[in-house]
Amino acid sequence: MLIQRTIKTHLLELLGHFPVVGLIGPRQVGKTTLIKNLLSELEKNYIYLDLELDSDFKKLDEQELFLKQHEDKIVIIDEVQRKKSLFPLFRALIDQKRIPARFLVSGSASPELIRDTSESLAGRIAYIELPPFRLSEIINLFQYQDLWAKGGFPEGLLIKSDNIRKKWMGNFVRTYIERDLPLLGLKVQPLQIERLWRIIASLNGQLLNYAEISKSLGISSNMVKSYIDFMENAFLVKRLYPYSRNLKKRLVKSPKIYIQDTGILHYLLNINNLNELFGHIAAGNSWESFVIQQIIRELNEYFEFYFYRTHNGAELDLIIVKGITPFATVEIKLSSTPSLNKGNLIAADDLKTEYNYIITPESDDYLIKNNFRVCSLEKFLFYYIPYLKKKIFKSL
Repeated sequence: MLIQRTIKTHLLELLGHFPVVGLIGPRQVGKTTLIKNLLSELEKNYIYLDLELDSDFKKLDEQELFLKQHEDKIVIIDEVQRKKSLFPLFRALIDQKRIPARFLVSGSASPELIRDTSESLAGRIAYIELPPFRLSEIINLFQYQDLWAKGGFPEGLLIKSDNIRKKWMGNFVRTYIERDLPLLGLKVQPLQIERLWRIIASLNGQLLNYAEISKSLGISSNMVKSYIDFMENAFLVKRLYPYSRNLKKRLVKSPKIYIQDTGILHYLLNINNLNELFGHIAAGNSWESFVIQQIIRELNEYFEFYFYRTHNGAELDLIIVKGITPFATVEIKLSSTPSLNKGNLIAADDLKTEYNYIITPESDDYLIKNNFRVCSLEKFLFYYIPYLKKKIFKSL
Protein backbone atom coordinates (compact mmCIF):
# COMPACT_ATOMS: atom_id res chain seq x y z
CA MET A 1 0.00 0.00 0.00
CA LEU A 2 1.55 3.30 -1.12
CA ILE A 3 0.54 6.27 1.02
CA GLN A 4 1.43 9.64 -0.48
CA ARG A 5 3.55 11.83 1.78
CA THR A 6 2.79 15.52 2.17
CA ILE A 7 6.39 16.65 1.74
CA LYS A 8 6.79 15.05 -1.69
CA THR A 9 5.96 18.23 -3.63
CA HIS A 10 8.31 20.34 -1.52
CA LEU A 11 11.08 17.76 -1.95
CA LEU A 12 10.75 18.00 -5.73
CA GLU A 13 10.88 21.81 -5.49
CA LEU A 14 14.11 21.67 -3.50
CA LEU A 15 15.65 19.32 -6.05
CA GLY A 16 14.93 21.96 -8.67
CA HIS A 17 17.09 24.52 -6.87
CA PHE A 18 19.82 22.93 -4.71
CA PRO A 19 22.80 20.81 -5.74
CA VAL A 20 22.27 18.56 -2.70
CA VAL A 21 19.03 17.76 -0.92
CA GLY A 22 19.09 15.85 2.35
CA LEU A 23 15.99 13.88 3.35
CA ILE A 24 16.26 13.22 7.08
CA GLY A 25 14.11 11.44 9.62
CA PRO A 26 14.13 8.37 11.87
CA ARG A 27 14.81 4.93 10.40
CA GLN A 28 11.80 2.99 9.06
CA VAL A 29 9.80 6.21 8.61
CA GLY A 30 9.46 5.78 4.83
CA LYS A 31 12.39 7.74 3.40
CA THR A 32 13.43 4.99 0.98
CA THR A 33 9.85 4.44 -0.16
CA LEU A 34 9.42 8.17 -0.77
CA ILE A 35 12.66 8.36 -2.74
CA LYS A 36 11.73 5.39 -4.93
CA ASN A 37 8.31 6.95 -5.49
CA LEU A 38 10.06 10.10 -6.75
CA LEU A 39 12.25 8.39 -9.31
CA SER A 40 9.65 8.36 -12.09
CA GLU A 41 9.18 12.11 -11.69
CA LEU A 42 12.83 13.14 -11.89
CA GLU A 43 13.79 14.90 -15.11
CA LYS A 44 17.24 13.29 -15.33
CA ASN A 45 18.72 9.83 -15.08
CA TYR A 46 19.71 8.58 -11.66
CA ILE A 47 21.81 6.01 -9.87
CA TYR A 48 20.66 4.67 -6.51
CA LEU A 49 22.88 3.38 -3.68
CA ASP A 50 21.69 1.95 -0.38
CA LEU A 51 24.65 2.06 1.99
CA GLU A 52 23.10 -0.58 4.23
CA LEU A 53 23.90 -3.03 1.41
CA ASP A 54 27.53 -4.14 1.44
CA SER A 55 27.56 -4.29 -2.35
CA ASP A 56 26.55 -0.63 -2.66
CA PHE A 57 28.83 0.44 0.19
CA LYS A 58 31.84 -1.11 -1.57
CA LYS A 59 31.06 0.80 -4.76
CA LEU A 60 32.26 3.88 -2.90
CA ASP A 61 35.67 2.50 -1.99
CA GLU A 62 36.95 4.81 -4.73
CA GLN A 63 34.27 7.38 -4.12
CA GLU A 64 35.66 10.28 -6.16
CA LEU A 65 36.15 8.09 -9.22
CA PHE A 66 32.70 6.55 -8.84
CA LEU A 67 30.85 9.87 -8.45
CA LYS A 68 32.69 11.51 -11.36
CA GLN A 69 31.60 8.63 -13.61
CA HIS A 70 28.00 9.56 -12.84
CA GLU A 71 28.13 13.36 -12.85
CA ASP A 72 25.45 13.49 -15.57
CA LYS A 73 22.99 11.73 -13.25
CA ILE A 74 21.40 12.47 -9.91
CA VAL A 75 23.19 10.27 -7.41
CA ILE A 76 20.82 9.02 -4.71
CA ILE A 77 22.50 7.75 -1.54
CA ASP A 78 20.36 6.15 1.14
CA GLU A 79 21.60 6.06 4.78
CA VAL A 80 24.40 8.49 4.01
CA GLN A 81 25.47 8.69 7.67
CA ARG A 82 27.30 5.41 7.06
CA LYS A 83 29.76 7.27 4.78
CA LYS A 84 30.27 10.74 6.24
CA SER A 85 33.48 11.22 4.26
CA LEU A 86 31.28 11.87 1.21
CA PHE A 87 30.33 15.39 2.25
CA PRO A 88 33.67 17.15 1.65
CA LEU A 89 33.82 15.39 -1.73
CA PHE A 90 30.31 16.59 -2.58
CA ARG A 91 31.50 20.15 -2.03
CA ALA A 92 34.50 19.78 -4.34
CA LEU A 93 32.44 18.17 -7.10
CA ILE A 94 29.64 20.74 -6.82
CA ASP A 95 32.11 23.62 -7.02
CA GLN A 96 33.45 22.13 -10.25
CA LYS A 97 29.96 21.76 -11.73
CA ARG A 98 27.17 23.50 -9.82
CA ILE A 99 23.75 22.43 -11.07
CA PRO A 100 20.57 21.49 -9.20
CA ALA A 101 19.89 17.90 -8.14
CA ARG A 102 23.37 16.46 -8.30
CA PHE A 103 22.86 14.49 -5.10
CA LEU A 104 19.86 13.33 -3.10
CA VAL A 105 20.88 11.83 0.22
CA SER A 106 18.89 10.39 3.09
CA GLY A 107 19.87 9.88 6.70
CA SER A 108 18.44 8.74 10.01
CA ALA A 109 19.77 11.69 11.96
CA SER A 110 19.75 15.46 12.07
CA PRO A 111 22.42 17.51 10.26
CA GLU A 112 24.12 17.97 13.65
CA LEU A 113 24.80 14.23 13.82
CA ILE A 114 25.70 13.79 10.17
CA ARG A 115 29.03 15.47 10.66
CA ASP A 116 30.73 17.88 8.26
CA THR A 117 27.56 18.81 6.37
CA SER A 118 27.17 22.33 7.72
CA GLU A 119 30.85 23.14 7.17
CA SER A 120 31.28 21.36 3.86
CA LEU A 121 28.00 22.14 2.14
CA ALA A 122 26.89 25.52 3.46
CA GLY A 123 24.73 27.14 0.79
CA ARG A 124 24.76 23.98 -1.30
CA ILE A 125 22.40 21.70 0.63
CA ALA A 126 18.77 21.93 1.72
CA TYR A 127 17.36 19.62 4.37
CA ILE A 128 13.80 18.41 4.64
CA GLU A 129 12.50 16.19 7.42
CA LEU A 130 10.15 13.25 6.93
CA PRO A 131 8.42 12.57 10.26
CA PRO A 132 6.16 9.62 11.07
CA PHE A 133 2.73 9.85 9.44
CA ARG A 134 0.58 12.92 9.83
CA LEU A 135 -3.09 12.24 10.41
CA SER A 136 -3.80 14.22 7.24
CA GLU A 137 -1.81 11.67 5.21
CA ILE A 138 -3.72 8.59 6.37
CA ILE A 139 -7.18 9.90 7.36
CA ASN A 140 -8.87 8.14 4.42
CA LEU A 141 -7.37 4.80 5.45
CA PHE A 142 -7.22 4.87 9.25
CA GLN A 143 -8.92 6.52 12.20
CA TYR A 144 -7.03 8.85 14.51
CA GLN A 145 -7.20 6.16 17.22
CA ASP A 146 -5.13 3.84 15.03
CA LEU A 147 -2.41 6.43 14.55
CA TRP A 148 -2.42 7.39 18.22
CA ALA A 149 -2.27 3.84 19.56
CA LYS A 150 0.09 2.30 16.96
CA GLY A 151 2.27 5.29 16.11
CA GLY A 152 3.18 6.78 12.76
CA PHE A 153 5.83 4.40 11.44
CA PRO A 154 4.39 2.87 8.25
CA GLU A 155 5.13 -0.79 8.97
CA GLY A 156 3.99 -0.60 12.59
CA LEU A 157 0.76 1.14 11.60
CA LEU A 158 -0.08 -1.43 8.94
CA ILE A 159 0.41 -4.45 11.22
CA LYS A 160 -2.99 -5.68 12.45
CA SER A 161 -1.79 -8.13 15.10
CA ASP A 162 -0.88 -6.60 18.47
CA ASN A 163 1.65 -9.38 19.11
CA ILE A 164 3.38 -9.02 15.73
CA ARG A 165 3.49 -5.24 16.09
CA LYS A 166 5.03 -5.58 19.56
CA LYS A 167 7.76 -7.83 18.14
CA TRP A 168 8.35 -5.41 15.25
CA MET A 169 8.63 -2.47 17.65
CA GLY A 170 10.97 -4.45 19.90
CA ASN A 171 13.27 -5.11 16.94
CA PHE A 172 13.04 -1.43 15.96
CA VAL A 173 14.09 -0.26 19.44
CA ARG A 174 16.90 -2.83 19.76
CA THR A 175 18.29 -1.91 16.34
CA TYR A 176 18.46 1.74 17.35
CA ILE A 177 20.10 0.92 20.68
CA GLU A 178 22.57 -1.69 19.48
CA ARG A 179 23.46 -0.43 16.00
CA ASP A 180 22.14 2.94 14.84
CA LEU A 181 22.99 5.16 17.81
CA PRO A 182 26.53 3.75 18.13
CA LEU A 183 26.98 4.20 14.36
CA LEU A 184 26.01 7.85 14.74
CA GLY A 185 28.64 8.28 17.45
CA LEU A 186 26.90 7.62 20.78
CA LYS A 187 29.48 5.83 22.92
CA VAL A 188 27.46 4.26 25.73
CA GLN A 189 26.39 0.80 26.82
CA PRO A 190 23.14 -0.28 25.10
CA LEU A 191 21.54 -1.22 28.43
CA GLN A 192 22.13 2.31 29.72
CA ILE A 193 20.37 3.87 26.71
CA GLU A 194 17.46 1.44 26.98
CA ARG A 195 17.02 2.35 30.66
CA LEU A 196 17.14 6.06 29.78
CA TRP A 197 14.59 5.61 26.97
CA ARG A 198 12.20 3.82 29.34
CA ILE A 199 12.65 6.47 32.02
CA ILE A 200 11.83 9.18 29.48
CA ALA A 201 8.71 7.20 28.48
CA SER A 202 7.58 7.20 32.12
CA LEU A 203 8.15 10.99 32.21
CA ASN A 204 6.48 11.68 28.86
CA GLY A 205 4.76 15.08 28.94
CA GLN A 206 6.36 16.08 32.25
CA LEU A 207 9.05 18.60 33.17
CA LEU A 208 12.53 17.28 32.51
CA ASN A 209 14.75 16.99 35.60
CA TYR A 210 18.24 15.92 34.58
CA ALA A 211 19.35 15.49 38.20
CA GLU A 212 16.58 13.01 39.02
CA ILE A 213 17.34 10.93 35.94
CA SER A 214 21.06 11.00 36.74
CA LYS A 215 20.33 9.52 40.18
CA SER A 216 18.33 6.70 38.61
CA LEU A 217 21.09 5.88 36.13
CA GLY A 218 24.08 6.54 38.38
CA ILE A 219 25.69 9.00 35.95
CA SER A 220 26.19 12.78 35.93
CA SER A 221 23.48 15.27 34.96
CA ASN A 222 25.70 16.55 32.15
CA MET A 223 25.99 13.04 30.76
CA VAL A 224 22.21 12.59 30.90
CA LYS A 225 21.78 15.87 29.03
CA SER A 226 24.30 14.86 26.37
CA TYR A 227 22.51 11.52 25.83
CA ILE A 228 19.15 13.27 25.50
CA ASP A 229 20.69 15.80 23.10
CA PHE A 230 21.84 12.86 21.02
CA MET A 231 18.47 11.10 21.11
CA GLU A 232 16.70 14.30 20.07
CA ASN A 233 19.04 14.69 17.11
CA ALA A 234 18.19 11.09 16.17
CA PHE A 235 14.44 12.00 16.17
CA LEU A 236 13.65 9.74 19.13
CA VAL A 237 12.64 12.32 21.74
CA LYS A 238 11.60 15.97 21.70
CA ARG A 239 12.00 18.70 24.27
CA LEU A 240 9.39 21.44 24.34
CA TYR A 241 10.73 24.61 25.96
CA PRO A 242 8.83 27.14 28.07
CA TYR A 243 7.81 30.42 26.50
CA SER A 244 9.30 33.36 28.39
CA ARG A 245 9.88 36.30 26.06
CA ASN A 246 8.94 39.77 27.30
CA LEU A 247 6.98 38.44 30.28
CA LYS A 248 7.75 39.63 33.82
CA LYS A 249 6.60 36.43 35.49
CA ARG A 250 8.25 33.76 37.63
CA LEU A 251 8.33 31.13 34.92
CA VAL A 252 9.27 27.48 34.93
CA LYS A 253 12.60 27.13 33.11
CA SER A 254 12.81 23.36 32.57
CA PRO A 255 11.65 21.88 29.25
CA LYS A 256 9.05 19.16 28.92
CA ILE A 257 10.17 15.85 27.44
CA TYR A 258 8.23 13.71 24.94
CA ILE A 259 8.83 10.47 23.11
CA GLN A 260 8.59 11.52 19.46
CA ASP A 261 6.22 8.74 18.38
CA THR A 262 3.37 7.39 20.48
CA GLY A 263 3.84 3.89 19.05
CA ILE A 264 7.34 3.80 20.56
CA LEU A 265 5.99 5.38 23.75
CA HIS A 266 3.36 2.69 24.15
CA TYR A 267 5.86 -0.09 23.47
CA LEU A 268 8.21 1.27 26.15
CA LEU A 269 5.27 1.45 28.60
CA ASN A 270 4.11 -2.08 27.66
CA ILE A 271 0.81 -0.81 26.23
CA ASN A 272 -0.29 -3.10 23.42
CA ASN A 273 -3.57 -1.67 22.12
CA LEU A 274 -6.14 1.08 22.48
CA ASN A 275 -8.06 -0.67 25.27
CA GLU A 276 -4.91 -1.00 27.36
CA LEU A 277 -4.05 2.62 26.62
CA PHE A 278 -7.35 3.96 27.96
CA GLY A 279 -6.85 1.98 31.15
CA HIS A 280 -3.30 3.23 31.68
CA ILE A 281 -2.27 6.10 33.95
CA ALA A 282 -0.24 7.55 31.06
CA ALA A 283 -3.25 7.94 28.71
CA GLY A 284 -3.66 11.69 29.25
CA ASN A 285 0.01 12.48 28.68
CA SER A 286 0.05 10.15 25.68
CA TRP A 287 -2.88 12.05 24.13
CA GLU A 288 -1.10 15.35 24.82
CA SER A 289 2.03 14.02 23.14
CA PHE A 290 0.09 12.79 20.10
CA VAL A 291 -1.78 16.08 19.61
CA ILE A 292 1.39 18.16 19.93
CA GLN A 293 3.19 15.94 17.41
CA GLN A 294 0.36 16.29 14.88
CA ILE A 295 0.18 20.08 15.24
CA ILE A 296 3.93 20.54 14.90
CA ARG A 297 4.04 18.32 11.81
CA GLU A 298 1.39 20.49 10.14
CA LEU A 299 2.80 23.88 11.16
CA ASN A 300 6.53 23.32 11.63
CA GLU A 301 7.66 25.48 8.72
CA TYR A 302 5.53 28.44 9.78
CA PHE A 303 5.73 28.71 13.58
CA GLU A 304 7.72 27.94 16.73
CA PHE A 305 6.26 25.97 19.62
CA TYR A 306 6.48 26.26 23.40
CA PHE A 307 4.48 25.55 26.53
CA TYR A 308 3.64 28.07 29.24
CA ARG A 309 3.87 27.58 32.99
CA THR A 310 4.49 29.92 35.91
CA HIS A 311 5.38 29.09 39.49
CA ASN A 312 1.94 30.41 40.47
CA GLY A 313 0.12 27.73 38.47
CA ALA A 314 -0.73 29.49 35.21
CA GLU A 315 -0.23 26.98 32.40
CA LEU A 316 -1.12 25.98 28.85
CA ASP A 317 0.09 22.92 26.96
CA LEU A 318 1.14 24.50 23.67
CA ILE A 319 1.93 28.05 22.58
CA ILE A 320 2.11 28.66 18.82
CA VAL A 321 4.48 31.56 18.17
CA LYS A 322 5.17 33.56 15.01
CA GLY A 323 8.40 35.52 15.26
CA ILE A 324 8.40 36.57 18.93
CA THR A 325 4.63 36.92 19.27
CA PRO A 326 2.33 34.25 20.70
CA PHE A 327 -0.28 33.68 18.02
CA ALA A 328 -2.46 30.91 19.45
CA THR A 329 -2.66 28.64 22.47
CA VAL A 330 -3.76 25.04 22.83
CA GLU A 331 -4.90 23.16 25.93
CA ILE A 332 -5.19 19.41 25.40
CA LYS A 333 -7.80 17.33 27.20
CA LEU A 334 -8.59 13.61 27.03
CA SER A 335 -12.26 14.30 27.70
CA SER A 336 -15.49 14.82 25.79
CA THR A 337 -16.59 17.49 28.32
CA PRO A 338 -13.45 19.56 28.90
CA SER A 339 -13.21 22.49 31.27
CA LEU A 340 -10.67 25.21 31.94
CA ASN A 341 -9.01 25.84 35.28
CA LYS A 342 -7.97 29.18 36.70
CA GLY A 343 -4.37 28.63 35.61
CA ASN A 344 -5.41 28.20 31.97
CA LEU A 345 -7.35 31.47 32.01
CA ILE A 346 -4.50 33.38 33.67
CA ALA A 347 -2.03 32.00 31.13
CA ALA A 348 -4.16 33.12 28.18
CA ASP A 349 -4.50 36.55 29.76
CA ASP A 350 -0.72 36.76 30.27
CA LEU A 351 -0.06 35.86 26.63
CA LYS A 352 -2.79 38.08 25.11
CA THR A 353 -3.47 35.57 22.33
CA GLU A 354 -6.44 36.06 20.05
CA TYR A 355 -6.89 32.37 19.21
CA ASN A 356 -7.23 29.85 22.03
CA TYR A 357 -8.28 26.21 21.66
CA ILE A 358 -9.11 23.21 23.79
CA ILE A 359 -8.48 20.07 21.74
CA THR A 360 -10.24 16.83 22.62
CA PRO A 361 -10.59 13.49 20.83
CA GLU A 362 -14.15 13.92 19.55
CA SER A 363 -16.06 16.80 21.15
CA ASP A 364 -18.38 19.21 19.35
CA ASP A 365 -17.10 22.59 18.16
CA TYR A 366 -18.15 25.46 20.46
CA LEU A 367 -16.93 28.53 22.32
CA ILE A 368 -16.58 28.66 26.08
CA LYS A 369 -15.36 31.34 28.45
CA ASN A 370 -12.66 33.88 27.61
CA ASN A 371 -12.73 33.16 23.89
CA PHE A 372 -11.56 29.55 24.15
CA ARG A 373 -12.88 27.24 21.45
CA VAL A 374 -13.44 23.55 22.11
CA CYS A 375 -12.96 21.28 19.11
CA SER A 376 -11.82 17.79 18.12
CA LEU A 377 -8.31 17.12 16.91
CA GLU A 378 -9.57 16.46 13.38
CA LYS A 379 -11.50 19.75 13.30
CA PHE A 380 -8.41 21.62 14.49
CA LEU A 381 -6.08 19.98 11.97
CA PHE A 382 -8.34 20.15 8.93
CA TYR A 383 -10.24 23.40 9.53
CA TYR A 384 -8.57 25.65 12.10
CA ILE A 385 -4.98 25.12 11.01
CA PRO A 386 -5.75 26.26 7.42
CA TYR A 387 -7.69 29.15 8.99
CA LEU A 388 -4.70 30.16 11.15
CA LYS A 389 -2.35 29.95 8.18
CA LYS A 390 -4.57 32.32 6.21
CA LYS A 391 -4.76 34.72 9.14
CA ILE A 392 -1.02 34.86 9.72
CA PHE A 393 -0.12 35.32 6.05
CA LYS A 394 -2.80 37.96 5.59
CA SER A 395 -1.24 39.96 8.42
CA LEU A 396 2.29 39.85 6.97
